[in-house]
Amino acid sequence: MLYAIVDIETTGSYAAGNGITEIAIVVHDGKQVVDFYETLINPNAQIPYFIQKLTGITNSMVENAPRFSEVAARVHELLKDKVFVAHNVNFDYSFVKHHLEASGYELGVKKLCTVRMARKILPGKTSYSLGKLCVQLGINHANHHRAGGDAMATADLFAMLVANDAEGVINTMLKGRNREQYLPPHVPVEQVDSLPPVPGVYYFYNIGGKVIYVGKAKNLKRRVKSHFSNNKTGKQKQDFLRDIHRISYKECATDLMAHILESTEIRRLWPMYNRSQRGYLPKFGLFVYEDQKGYKRIAIEKNKQVLKPVHTFNTLIEGHNRIREMIAEFGLCARLCNLAKNADCTNGVFADSCTGVCGATMKTKRYNRKVDDAVKWLHKTLPTFALVDKGINDDEQSCIFINKGSFYGMGYLHDGVMPDNILELQEKLEPMPDNDYIRNIVYKHAAKNPDKCISFSKFELMLPEVR
Repeated sequence: MLYAIVDIETTGSYAAGNGITEIAIVVHDGKQVVDFYETLINPNAQIPYFIQKLTGITNSMVENAPRFSEVAARVHELLKDKVFVAHNVNFDYSFVKHHLEASGYELGVKKLCTVRMARKILPGKTSYSLGKLCVQLGINHANHHRAGGDAMATADLFAMLVANDAEGVINTMLKGRNREQYLPPHVPVEQVDSLPPVPGVYYFYNIGGKVIYVGKAKNLKRRVKSHFSNNKTGKQKQDFLRDIHRISYKECATDLMAHILESTEIRRLWPMYNRSQRGYLPKFGLFVYEDQKGYKRIAIEKNKQVLKPVHTFNTLIEGHNRIREMIAEFGLCARLCNLAKNADCTNGVFADSCTGVCGATMKTKRYNRKVDDAVKWLHKTLPTFALVDKGINDDEQSCIFINKGSFYGMGYLHDGVMPDNILELQEKLEPMPDNDYIRNIVYKHAAKNPDKCISFSKFELMLPEVR
């Protein structure tokens, strides 16, 4: 079996938006070098200043060098029937594969990562970066950050790993889809293998131990692996994989609990790679404001971060229906609730039930008290209920609690005993921050699973329609 040990220098950190400035390929049989290829490459773009200082490769050096398309045939010939080996193989492989495909060549070969190999075959080293590893192992590493020097040092490291592979680590890595080579180079495979196939929340940490991503899963093992199942060449994916150094998780009884915990943890930690919930707001809010004449008006408007709504809704119809209930219960003016345009309410959606007592004829203080009473009534009619489901263990049940329309928290009830009053129930649960995103997913789940809901309200349990 022959191996192609590859090192490249580039203009940036991800293949889709950057070029290769130098490539070196050492063909190796596991014991010695069989062939060597090295060339500068014109990336058809300016090399950033800091990269010029790092590698020593300047714009003038590559000005007359061949473009990658001109050497693609030779590169493909050297790689096509060999195992692709590199130190942090996914980086080099993503660049070479991307630029080969742009030149009309397909690359589908097995890969080996000397970082992962070294961690298994030579454990206990203080660092597994190429430079520091070579110092620890006495490997000559001349011409740092140049493709030829790094490739030859990697070749010497590879030969040492082959010679010390008493437990057949390399053969194991080459079996099947070579799944371990898809993992980030710094993540121990044992952390992925130890993940259970259950619902929960997982955390990715950077080298400094800071959480950089939080995710939820119905199946922790499957979901975490899915992050590493492809080697996309974009900047976000490549930076993401390179930054992950450790994984941890928290098991949950249900997917809904995992969903809630994920949202809570994102807002607590604000990980740099979580973006989906940062700007989340329900689409509409019920707002109360005074007009120029001093009358309190009610309106359903698109939600705004700068104003606090009395209540929030995901659809305009849901909000209008709630205002109609308030009008019917307290005799509010449809025009002052923005459901009619004319002063006599003749073109309003509630004109047939209008009492004729509008803001124009009622004193402001009296009418405004009616609005205040309607808002208080709205808060009282918001649902109070517990969502009870299976627990992690057989002798417990999971419980999610909504109190007066707001998310209180969640936890586990041992021996399946449901307290008969709210205060006792709250003592058994972990309080958690309330937000509209969590309320929405709990309401939707409750509407789909009414058999799992236990109401604590004397009012009818009112849940939004699931759309």
